[in-house]
Order: sequence, then structure tokens, then C-alpha cells
Amino acid sequence: MSLNQLVQQRLRDKGPVRVGLIGAGKFGSMFLSQAPTTEGLAVSVIADLDSQRARDVCAAVGWEPERITRTRFVEGGEALIAADDVDVAVEATGHPPAGVTHARQAMREGKDIVMVNVEADVLAGPLLAREAASAGIVYSMAYGDQPVLTCELVDWGRLCGFEVVAAGKGTQYLPVYHASTPATVWDYYGLTAAQAEAARMNSQMFNSFLDGTKSAIEMAAIANATGLTPAPGGLEFPPCGTDDLPHVMRPRDEGGLLHHKGQVEVVSSLERDGRPVFRDLRWGVYVVFEAPNAYAADCFEKYGLITDDTGRYAAMYKPYHLVGLELNVSIFSAALRREPTGCMTGFRGDVVATAKRQLSAGEVLDGEGGYTVWGRLMTARDSLTLGGLPIGLAHGVTLKRDVAAGSPVCWQDVTLPNTFEALEARQSMERIFAEEAAE
Repeated sequence: MSLNQLVQQRLRDKGPVRVGLIGAGKFGSMFLSQAPTTEGLAVSVIADLDSQRARDVCAAVGWEPERITRTRFVEGGEALIAADDVDVAVEATGHPPAGVTHARQAMREGKDIVMVNVEADVLAGPLLAREAASAGIVYSMAYGDQPVLTCELVDWGRLCGFEVVAAGKGTQYLPVYHASTPATVWDYYGLTAAQAEAARMNSQMFNSFLDGTKSAIEMAAIANATGLTPAPGGLEFPPCGTDDLPHVMRPRDEGGLLHHKGQVEVVSSLERDGRPVFRDLRWGVYVVFEAPNAYAADCFEKYGLITDDTGRYAAMYKPYHLVGLELNVSIFSAALRREPTGCMTGFRGDVVATAKRQLSAGEVLDGEGGYTVWGRLMTARDSLTLGGLPIGLAHGVTLKRDVAAGSPVCWQDVTLPNTFEALEARQSMERIFAEEAAE
């Protein structure tokens, strides 16, 4: 039975799936814009630190006053998750510690949860996924975001019997972006601060898209959900258009740039001199796969796939993603099929805080997209060996020693706050997976 048919059956039997949204930011706003036209879904509660702002968001995306009036607005995610009229909680705060707390409360309350908060998912998702399975709830990554759309392509390739050689997404990238701060970000986007403010664009959030942190987080999420792995040196962001994917995203000893088969990588929409890449994939996702035999390679050619010069490597891609406009797929899949649209299956990739400039003892780190650090993708093994500080916990902690520009920040470099849930979850995850890796 199709998912849409399941929605119709749900409506006949029980009424709509009742959703609670935690965080009415950009992703949440896009989701809310779809609610009035989505049959079988009802947003019963919205939690935001500023409940009036959340009401204003609903009005701005086209909600009628009556719909706003009959929706409850609360200022804490805990109250939302505990509510009797919520079947599925959507965690869209983007705040890693909050995401961990909300996920664990959902487990205690028996509520399914869709984690838009990929930052929290990378911080402790492999552990949370195990805990959710034990609690009998669906813990799902968010459809519409690039990680899930990439995971979907990886699944497609493997189900067809192809070896997945590489997978990832596109983005706008130049090496200089790693040093970008909220004060410089709009120049790179070609916007003025006034234009960004009018569009309610958060400078620190958008800077995390630019400085490489968000790309690292999303590739770590894909690795942890699919079994693909990062290159030891992290992301290279090679300039690459859709026509060149099979040529560039193949192993180095065969003329490509990959360190190994089965790698996550982000391709840049800009050449290193700033020129646009031809047929870029800035907004999309891709998978490169290998024909298992000569007959399949011949079919690649006959059916018009883009291949490399050997004909063995081919690419499939999706040129766009619609972010929160597509989130309903995850909600209905969790509630009606009892299946996640992507979920962590292991700890394979991690994102470590890396100094944007010379940092001095006594400075307070300001986390993802800020002035002090950006997030570098690493293998989980290398991160554990290094003792790297995860980017998700690099906010509001004080340095105990100097850190050189471009160097990773380690646990031993910072003064940690008193134990809180996200820190405990992360340390538990590191211990568990380190022990398993040693077995």
C-alpha cells in the first residue's frame, strides 16, 4: 500500500496524524506552509522560545487566523512532547544539546520523533538511534534535507545491485570560506546586511552553510546512516558539475579524486578561481555507482546514463531539495509505516571543532557558524584517537590553552560545564563505540 493510501486509511480510522513542531525557524516555517494543504496531517502544538514569533511565522506562511487560534503555542519542547494530542514530534531547533534532550524525552513518552536537528544527530545520533529502538519508537532523519535524499539514492543503488562508489551533495565552496564569520558572510552571498535582516536570515546559521561546517555535519550523518565513510583528510570540495561526477568521483588510481570506494564527498559549484562550474549541483545530491558486469555497463550507455570514459562508473542525481516542504514524507513514514526515512546505524563520521584563527586561552567558543571555530569532517576513529571536541558541544565553553589557526580543538583544551544530558550522551557514545571498535 502506498504512503498516500495509508494516509487515507488513517483518516478513515483515526483522523489525521497529529504533529508537534519544536522550533519555528526557516525549516519549521517551510513545513508549516504545507500543513494547510496536506490531507491527513494536523499541527496541534508549536513550541518556540518566542511563542509570538511562532504565531507571526504561521501568519507569514499563509495560515488563516482560525487555524492559528486553534493551535496551541508553548515555549518549551518538553511540554509539547508530553502533550496527549501529539503523535509525532518534529525537532527543528538546530540546537544540539536541546535535540538530545528532546529525543530522550520522546523515548520516555513513547512518541516518534523526526530529527531535523542534524547537528544533534551527528553529536549523539548513533547512540540515540539504539536507545530509540529499545524504546520502540521511530527515530528518523528528516526528508527534504540533503542527507536523507542522499541516503535514498544510496539505498536505490544498492537495491539495484550496484556498488556505491561515492555519495554526497553540492554546495558553494571556496577555501577562503573556512575563515568566514557572521560579520563577513553576506558579502559572500552577494547580500547586504539589510537584505538579510529583511528576509529573517540568521547570519550565524547561514555562515555555517558557507564555512564548511554544515557540509561536514551532513556528510557525517550520511556516513553514519549508510556505512559510507569519509576520506582520512576530510572533505576536499572538488569543483564538479553533473556531467563530470563519474569522472571525478572515482578512485584516484583510476583517474578520479576519491581516496577509496564508498566515500562521502561534497562537490563545489565554484571553480577555485571563483568561476561557476558548468551544470553545477549546488542545490542537489548525487550517487556514483559501478556496473557489476559488462552487460550492465552496456545498459548504462544504451539508456543514456552519464558515465566515465570506461563506461563502468555512472551517476544518478537529484538537482534540487525542498527542505521543509518535503518533511511530511518523514512524518507519515514514521506514523503509518513505522519506518524512519534514514537513521544512524553506526559511528563512522564525526565533526571536530577547528580554529578559524589563532585562539587564546580564556576565549569562549561560539560554536557552529560563529567567529571562533568551524567543523571539520573526520572519520570517527580519527576523532576518537585525537580526542576531538565535537562541533555540537563547542558553544559556550572556555579554552584552557591556546589553539593555533587551522588546528583541531580537543576535549583537553576546554573547560567543560557541569554534566548535562548532551555531554553525558556524547561521552557514553564515544565509550561504547570505542569499546566495540576494539573488539
